[in-house]
Amino acid sequence: MSFASDIKEELMGLKMWDVNSSMEQDEQMLRLLIREAFIKSGFINDPDKDYHLEVLLKDKEKAEELQTMLNNFKIDSKITKKGQGYIVYIKDGEDIVSFLALIGASKAVIKFEEIRVLKDARNNINRIVNCETANITKTMNAANTQIESIKYLKKHRKFETLPEELKEIANLRVKEPDLSYEELGKLLDKPISKSGVSHRLNRINNIAKELQGHE
Repeated sequence: MSFASDIKEELMGLKMWDVNSSMEQDEQMLRLLIREAFIKSGFINDPDKDYHLEVLLKDKEKAEELQTMLNNFKIDSKITKKGQGYIVYIKDGEDIVSFLALIGASKAVIKFEEIRVLKDARNNINRIVNCETANITKTMNAANTQIESIKYLKKHRKFETLPEELKEIANLRVKEPDLSYEELGKLLDKPISKSGVSHRLNRINNIAKELQGHE
């Protein structure tokens, strides 16, 4: 069975009126109307794929009435035309959870939240991995450029004319091409900051570029 079918099956087993509810009678009546609308023509995606809940209604007036009911419970929804009718739809995960809780689909709320937590965790891991991959690529590209500049200076016998602090960082960069600026800075005889390392390596690049420009 689908996620939507499971929810409707759960709803069909509920009592029409909850005598233990703290809701006012008019709020309970609204809840029943919303529940009935979902049972008749509602649909929800499997949350592992996408967050989307909708209810199909015959005319715009009915759709606006349902939207107003949902607004009374602070559930944000939108309306769009679909074929000969209109759909009231919800895209936000929090609002979908609120909708399911409102209509009494407690089992669906638990399942939805479990899937949402796992999905958010996967997305966060992917963002972290992508960010780290981008940083590694950026570091490697910068290191390759710096090493090429150092090789160029050595080939043209200009390396030995560099200040000692530039020769030190250059030799360290060639020896440790995979290290970040922060890591390189800590390995110097007199440790310096990440910005200090960047400044020195940029000076080496600029010296090499200037020499190339005079060829």
